[in-house]
Amino acid sequence: MSTVAVAMSGGLDSSVAAALLLEQGREVIGVTMCLQPPGRNADMVETAASVSRHLGIPHYVVDLRHRFETTVIADFCREYSRGRTPNPCVRCNRFIKLGTLMDWAREQGADMLATGHYARTEQQGERYLIKKARDVQRDQSYFLCLLTQEQLARTLFPLGDLTREEVRDVAGRLGLPVSPAAASQEICFVPDNRHARFVQEYTGAGGRPGPVLDRQGRVIGEHRGIAAYTIGQRRGLRIAARGPLYVVDMDAARNTITVGSRWQLYATGLVASGLNWVSVDRPEGPIRVRARIRYRHAEAAAVVVPGAATQVEVTFERLQMAITPGQAVVFYAGDMVVGGGTIDRVIPLESPPH
Repeated sequence: MSTVAVAMSGGLDSSVAAALLLEQGREVIGVTMCLQPPGRNADMVETAASVSRHLGIPHYVVDLRHRFETTVIADFCREYSRGRTPNPCVRCNRFIKLGTLMDWAREQGADMLATGHYARTEQQGERYLIKKARDVQRDQSYFLCLLTQEQLARTLFPLGDLTREEVRDVAGRLGLPVSPAAASQEICFVPDNRHARFVQEYTGAGGRPGPVLDRQGRVIGEHRGIAAYTIGQRRGLRIAARGPLYVVDMDAARNTITVGSRWQLYATGLVASGLNWVSVDRPEGPIRVRARIRYRHAEAAAVVVPGAATQVEVTFERLQMAITPGQAVVFYAGDMVVGGGTIDRVIPLESPPH
């Protein structure tokens, strides 16, 4: 059978993915991406190497720090500085894990690259599909929306038909030297989850203060730097008001933040760009989908209308709250990923809902 390179983080999921492929009779090699300074990677590399020794497979470490920094970290900081909230995992999967790392794997003679994502792939005719995992609570298909047909043709997700509990059982049965509770961090390069501080330290900027506006454009306070805020934020505004205020808009060019009432977070739709179509070719006309505007957000019925180039306009059947530019929007038909892109602009609600 073909040789499969497995992206191994030292965690439970990728370790079990490698073990399952071995049980299928595949020739397996383990590879760990070095994305952080050596001290930050040491435990991960050692655990992945220990699992590889336990399984009797070769293990490699590939230094992708420069590529990761220029492609993912720099983009993350640039987007936050523009008042947008990016999803670096979506970008990393497309360009690093199933991009640069896949290229490395092919150079080593591997036909396929496998990861520990909870998702499934399926071939229908000449097209490769992404489908949700059997374990809907762990499903990670959202993060894979930008994968190309060429990438999907060479990608395996061995955990797609398993629940997390079944994955733990496999690790226990095989005695894999990982903690069953091990899990990936939300954003691997922001370990304390303090995004604003990370952006400020990375860019060397302390955060340029600017005016906080109400919906009528009046200055009612001062913010401490756009990177410290996100759409829907309520805490930390330091503005006295009769009722709660929320961040409803940010304008990096003017260095302003606009706040408003809760209803002003609601929107009728959005405009997205950078579309990647997975289950279909680029549609010529409107299509009905269920759209997810962030990873943990419930899908909502919507109509997608293609625009110029790779841009679309999405109109929701029901109002959606706190749609955030920079985030990925992913379109589904049942358990199948239709496509996805990046939210550029929100179409706001003009008056309070009844």
